[in-house]
Amino acid sequence: MTFSRGLGLALFAALAVWSGTSAAAQDGNWWDGITGFGPPDYSGKRASLERTPPRQDTLNDLRPNDIPWRSDEMLAAMEQAIARYEGIVNKGGWPAIPGNRMLRPGDDDERVSYLRRRLMATGELPRSSSYNDYGFDSGLEQAVIRFQENNGLRTNGRVDQPTLAALNITAEERLAQLKLNHARILELVQLPPEERYVLVNVPAFQLEAVERYQTVLRHRVIVGRQGRDTPSLKATIRNLNFFPFWRVPDSVAKLDVFPRLVNEPDYLQKEHIRVVRGDFNGPEIDPSSIDWSQADARVIKLKQDPGPQNALGLVRIDMQNEHGVYMHDTPMKPLFQQRARAFSAGCVRVQDVFQLVEWLAKYEPGWENPGQVQAVLDMGQALDLQLTRPVPVYFAYITAWAEPDGRISFRPDIYRRDGAVAMADVFDPDAPPPPSAGLAP
Repeated sequence: MTFSRGLGLALFAALAVWSGTSAAAQDGNWWDGITGFGPPDYSGKRASLERTPPRQDTLNDLRPNDIPWRSDEMLAAMEQAIARYEGIVNKGGWPAIPGNRMLRPGDDDERVSYLRRRLMATGELPRSSSYNDYGFDSGLEQAVIRFQENNGLRTNGRVDQPTLAALNITAEERLAQLKLNHARILELVQLPPEERYVLVNVPAFQLEAVERYQTVLRHRVIVGRQGRDTPSLKATIRNLNFFPFWRVPDSVAKLDVFPRLVNEPDYLQKEHIRVVRGDFNGPEIDPSSIDWSQADARVIKLKQDPGPQNALGLVRIDMQNEHGVYMHDTPMKPLFQQRARAFSAGCVRVQDVFQLVEWLAKYEPGWENPGQVQAVLDMGQALDLQLTRPVPVYFAYITAWAEPDGRISFRPDIYRRDGAVAMADVFDPDAPPPPSAGLAP
């Protein structure tokens, strides 16, 4: 692995923004010492703008290069980002945007001045701009979109509730977040190196497959919802199960399925789920003979037949671990189009999972050529492939990282592990509704 890929010049230039001190810096108003900052323009010459319709969100949330999270390059970029944010903090941080009313293109509002200052502080708005302009123009809209992309938010170009909350996280909190995640990445880098591995970054809702220290695949994923957190772990992928049965975990049966069956007893038939006694290989029993309000998940087991309706989809990636979680396909593919994807009961659902399965299996005898996975799917018969070359897998919790080009990304702390309430997940009233809790693992 090389230590740097051209990140020096871009980040040196970014650091230069914060060099030097001024009287304004000492009293916390450090932006007044930067060219373009100064007293607001009260001349009354405000932009005459028309409001534009809401911008369509474009989902481009996968990282743009082949540098793994678990790499020396990532550590170097993180160290540059930390130095940059230490400079911001030392010069007084950035201004909070007052109020809670939405700001959008076409607005003429005194709060726009605060928004401009805030976006100039972290580079989404060029320093050549001036903050003493109260008009929300197209240039400011593009800066808001860049901020939203960097923070995993819907790119609507409006300062809505989630965007405002992210903007008002303090520089000190962001610096602490960068340092915490640098430590998380360092811990991964210090583990013995592997030629091939899979890493799932849970709060980023994405997976990367790494080979010879370069990322060769990236996939969107769905992870555990709050209260059913996807754990941080290291395990090993040893088997690929095509057309699997789904053996419903006791926790899912007790918390999700049994309560549903009290009011919806035909749910089992609709979802092709069998009821067995004792263990998953036990005798099948009549569901109508069971009082679901009193059912004991240690005795009553649920097993879903293979097929397109199966909660695991058409393939399960087996990675035995103490938490009982794994990766798999899903019939609920439209959910991958949402930005925040914490919907599961703890397992990880993978978009375009058969590309990942083909990569996992490509060194197995008879699986070297592309197309073998599709051939198995076309046959429609259950098949378990035991890997002769098992692949390590990591579930990591990385809420902040940096790219070699100087871009710094943050994600909501969906499981409250970072220690700052402000960085936790923010309710987005305009986001699509989450799916109803149910079977999906």
